[in-house]
Amino acid sequence: MITIEDFKKMELRIAEIKDVTDHPNADRLYVVVLDFGDKTKQVVAGIRNFYKKEDLVGKQVVVVDNLEPVVLRGVESYGMLLAVSDETGLVIISPEKKMKPGSVVK
Repeated sequence: MITIEDFKKMELRIAEIKDVTDHPNADRLYVVVLDFGDKTKQVVAGIRNFYKKEDLVGKQVVVVDNLEPVVLRGVESYGMLLAVSDETGLVIISPEKKMKPGSVVK
């Protein structure tokens, strides 16, 4: 169990996907450029088997914005897209309506 204070440490924000490329070293990963309004970030996302690149550009997503950077298969990642999965597949979590990039998820 985590406390509410632990949960509050996560910075969840809305970002808009600006660019998507195939990861050079992994068949299931994309390299995604996200726009937060005041900054852009690159994340590596394991969504390639579920989304076409052209369907992602312009999509708004929920991102964990304050994760420590990691290198995934040789590419730096500066956050994490949130998604839900079950036996039918995987779906990225998105706001119901268009929101200002950088908006805080509460």
